[in-house]
Amino acid sequence: MSKSLIFGHQNPDTDAIVAAKAFAYFQTQKGYDVEAVALGEPNMETTYVLNHFDEPAPRVVKTVSNEVDDVMLVDHNEAQQSVSDLDKVQVSFVIDHHRIANFETTSPLYYRAEPVGCTSTILTEMFNEEKMEIPVKLAGLMLSAIISDTLLLQSPTTTDADREAVRMLAEIADIDVQSYGIAMLKAGTNLAAKSDKELIDGDAKSFDMAGHSVRIGQINTVDLADVLDRQAGLEKEMQAEMAADGYDLFITLATNVLNSDSELIVAGEPKEIVEKAFNTKLANNRASLPGVVSRKKQVVPPLTAAFEA
Repeated sequence: MSKSLIFGHQNPDTDAIVAAKAFAYFQTQKGYDVEAVALGEPNMETTYVLNHFDEPAPRVVKTVSNEVDDVMLVDHNEAQQSVSDLDKVQVSFVIDHHRIANFETTSPLYYRAEPVGCTSTILTEMFNEEKMEIPVKLAGLMLSAIISDTLLLQSPTTTDADREAVRMLAEIADIDVQSYGIAMLKAGTNLAAKSDKELIDGDAKSFDMAGHSVRIGQINTVDLADVLDRQAGLEKEMQAEMAADGYDLFITLATNVLNSDSELIVAGEPKEIVEKAFNTKLANNRASLPGVVSRKKQVVPPLTAAFEA
């Protein structure tokens, strides 16, 4: 059996990196020759998690076809969010919790997608179904991924499956979810250490919406003013990336992880689509979105619907 690489999306968040590690462990136990890699360096939150559990960061790759013929995807499926040479390899497995778009294969594959808050929740279910024991360290990592993706179970993407996975993983890892979760989320919000470009790129994904190339980034913070005070610089970098990469619209969502409110910063056109999607009016290329924390559930669907209307 030839070796396969397992990886999450570009600009990896905690779930993208942890899910790759968790699925690699799972597949190794099933007899596969695999390696968990990443399509970018860990962000501050993920670095905190890896350091907390004394877990090494995965190797970063830019291409995969020079190494393997087969890959396994976690936490994404859309080609523009994946490795640049995805079309040159066979995808044999996908474990994901996002919409399915711009994805096709030439051969049959194992594809598992569930509308839950985190890919690591699905992987927890898979471990349970196989009656496979989750090691203590891995349980802590997977717990961290679910806390991250669901904002400590406060995101509207949170399901009963996520809550049960958190309960089970916290018991295995012997972790107090609330205190650890708050410390972990705060660790990812040291914005002063990042440049404007790093902020807009840190958690950004590209989407095709009715023929328009849309880039949506998200910045987590404990004080929205820390982001909004840098709006001019952020907009300048957003415009520069639009010119360089051909995006029609670039949206940056600044989210307060403590009270679940967000502010939207918009560059490009058509801005009226953004106003229509969120039933709001932009002022200074900005709008308040109380209670909006999830790009997957609260930003992408209404924006897609507005473009397609």
